[in-house]
Amino acid sequence: MRKQNSTFRTGFLSEAGSELENNDYFAFVELDQYACYVIADGLNDLPDADSARLATQTIILAFQDHPSIKKRALRSYLKAANQALAEADSRNRLKASVTVLVTDYASVRYGYAGNTRLRLYRNGEVAEQTFDTSLGTDMLKKLDLTEDALARHEERNNLYSYLGQGKGFCPRISEKIRLDNGDILTLYTRGVWENLDGGELDDVFSEAKDDPQESLDMVEDLLLSRQPEKLENYTFAAVFVDKVYLDPNRKRRIKRTILICVVVLAALIVLFAVLWFWTKRRRERTEELERRYTGMIEYMQDANFIRAGEECGEALALAEKLRRKEEISDLTDYQKLIEAVNAAEELFGDQNYQEAQAAYVTARERSRYADRIADEYIEKRLGVITDYLSVFDYIQLGDTLTAQGEYDRAEEKYLQAKRLATGTYFEEGRKEAMDALENLYASRNEAEEEKRQEAQERAESEAGAVQLAADGDRAFAEGDYSSADAYYAMALEKYQEMGDDVHAELIRTKIDSSGQKGQEAEEKKQQAEAYMEAAKAREAEGNRLEAKKQYLFAKNIYRELKMDEKVAEIDGLLEILETGMEQEEAAVIPVE
Repeated sequence: MRKQNSTFRTGFLSEAGSELENNDYFAFVELDQYACYVIADGLNDLPDADSARLATQTIILAFQDHPSIKKRALRSYLKAANQALAEADSRNRLKASVTVLVTDYASVRYGYAGNTRLRLYRNGEVAEQTFDTSLGTDMLKKLDLTEDALARHEERNNLYSYLGQGKGFCPRISEKIRLDNGDILTLYTRGVWENLDGGELDDVFSEAKDDPQESLDMVEDLLLSRQPEKLENYTFAAVFVDKVYLDPNRKRRIKRTILICVVVLAALIVLFAVLWFWTKRRRERTEELERRYTGMIEYMQDANFIRAGEECGEALALAEKLRRKEEISDLTDYQKLIEAVNAAEELFGDQNYQEAQAAYVTARERSRYADRIADEYIEKRLGVITDYLSVFDYIQLGDTLTAQGEYDRAEEKYLQAKRLATGTYFEEGRKEAMDALENLYASRNEAEEEKRQEAQERAESEAGAVQLAADGDRAFAEGDYSSADAYYAMALEKYQEMGDDVHAELIRTKIDSSGQKGQEAEEKKQQAEAYMEAAKAREAEGNRLEAKKQYLFAKNIYRELKMDEKVAEIDGLLEILETGMEQEEAAVIPVE
């Protein structure tokens, strides 16, 4: 009925240009209630890559199965084509740009992905047009340049949405547009807009006659008159809307619509009151969220992580009620950091300094995801723990030397422990060092010369083990897990040679902890290497921008791991890459 009471005339041309194969495709179908027009431009250079035809036929078939002008319908047609190209049996992944136009003979709606284009002419002027889903288009919008400048821009074919994309495909769908008698709908591919500017096309259709083919011939004449060195495939379709469908029940529906509007207006008044209350409540929660967030930061800066945790919990609950995804993510990272610091603080308060050291190292890793806000405090605590552990190591070394009869050296270590404990206000350590000195002086007079000699030999060996363990602790605290493993391994070997199973077991515990942290560092290194491989792959494909991004990801990880040689290597690669990008940009010859 709709088709019979309307007049739509369609014409098109499609040529290979200077190419061997034509990878463009246009098709349309006009049903009784709806009509569908599809144009596609294949993005594959292989002769057998019939991506445009496959995309167009898939959309036409999907439309015929479920004809509709709704947004959801157009999106389903495009997604079906995207899936068809992604799953196609081909040597390369099939890709295509596409524009689909659906009309109910009174209105029209379009959807697109890529750089095929649509223009709607009304009264000789452009009433509607599409914009390419390309990096070049976005850059031109930011730079406030003309549409025609895109035809010469090096990023014009760098698409971020296209058929064959697979996951992440997101086409653009228009609102429904009312048609008027005399409207002209045009669809065309890259081979047209790269050689003809928009003004030239507008001139053709501002004075279009009744015959669509006549306008198409004029477009082709203009295109061929340019005589470009390389003419891409070009396809141009025009739909002349001579008469749109008019609903005979329109007046009745208008009256019914007015009645509905009155009812809706009353409902809107009620809804407005509800929304006002909801908005007020949301504003209050937002202000409370900001206050809690600020309080959390201030407490963390004051090293009051208990209160910071309370404020973070309240802020996170508010963010979840407000569905603030960004704040939820940030607060979750802060919460993990606070919990890690508080766990370390508890271990420190219980004098479990070795476990506290590992916990602070974990907290330092969490701090990377929370704006490094706790780095300074954590480093101070790690420094204190290192000093505390050193006090015990000195005392342990002194004990070992005392047991071996090395009283002078033992006294030296006890005094070192005492001085370090005093300087760090470590009362527990200072008292233990003083007690050790008293025991040393008491036993010195009782020891025999032979026992002293035997104890000296053992003390020298044990002193090395303890010193290695202390060096391992320092390396662990500094994040140098490879060196820590080496020191712990040498310390373990020495303890095993002496038959000291207690200290050997302690060192094994430290080796396990260091190994775990070293593994984490190795995983980060592997991630950086993966970024390097990805960057080189993107560079080989000619995607220098993406390659640069991957190199920068790898550089950040190597910098974190303090691998200066790798950082320098990436800097060299980036310099070469940026030079290539500059040369590529300089090689582009503007088209007059």
